[in-house]
Amino acid sequence: MTNSEQEPTAARETIFFDGHCGLCHALVRFTARRDPAGWFAFAPLGGETFRALVTHPPDPFPDSAAVHTTAGEVLFRSAAVLHVLRRLGGPWRALGTVAGLLPRRLLDWKYDWVARLRRRLFAPPPDTCPLVPPALRSRFLP
Repeated sequence: MTNSEQEPTAARETIFFDGHCGLCHALVRFTARRDPAGWFAFAPLGGETFRALVTHPPDPFPDSAAVHTTAGEVLFRSAAVLHVLRRLGGPWRALGTVAGLLPRRLLDWKYDWVARLRRRLFAPPPDTCPLVPPALRSRFLP
């Protein structure tokens, strides 16, 4: 049974994102469109949900989106992206699995390279609180 065929558990995984980052908003839109079963919830980095779930954030904090898994792990950088891809299932799981065969140092280096360029490559959203369709509102946490 694929992830999209299963019912999401009561404990969703949470993607934390930078509300001022166009690439982060793209990640949220990408994931929400491909996750109709609602496996993922979304919350801002540093918000109430983040502070409640990530009690010991790394220092220094990476310039990264983060994923809090149902196992209680907090993943950053390439580990977070690979986890989301695998969790989405189908061809995204295959992409995440194949990419995961590459050395983590290389993947994180690529992630950091894109993170440095993201503000030039991806325009920041015109509003940090875009209108969320009613069907998705329950998946956005404070």
